[in-house]
Amino acid sequence: MKLRHSLKSFQELTLDELYAILRLRAEVFVVEQDCPYQDLDNKDQKCFHVMLYEGDQLLGYSRLVPAGLSYKETAIGRVISAKSHRGKGLGKELMELAIRYCTEIWGNGPIRLSAQVYAKDFYASLGFVAEGEEYLEDNIPHIEMVRRKAI
Repeated sequence: MKLRHSLKSFQELTLDELYAILRLRAEVFVVEQDCPYQDLDNKDQKCFHVMLYEGDQLLGYSRLVPAGLSYKETAIGRVISAKSHRGKGLGKELMELAIRYCTEIWGNGPIRLSAQVYAKDFYASLGFVAEGEEYLEDNIPHIEMVRRKAI
């Protein structure tokens, strides 16, 4: 699978890219996970967006959140891969890119994320450590995880 990736600020996104991002987020988070929630949270405009494509199809996405917007640390959120391409290493490639870009943009500080509990081991394999207790977010068990130093 030959993938290409892109990193853009919100202002740099084309309308087609923004539509593809919102569509993929709705497909997985709202429809597939049966979780109606307010995805448009007024944070996208202040974030960077990592996109993984095969041809013109968006297969993976994550949002890089500056420190102070969601957490005191830099954060990675909205990590998502298309259902049709799971189990092929896409998530690992996406997260490695997200970590690298967080470091390039904001330096080698801690990176926080809110992980769905089922993905805790995946994030641990990338250097994230669970902090605190599990909690429900939109009726899905989550846990905060932090990576003290990037790559």
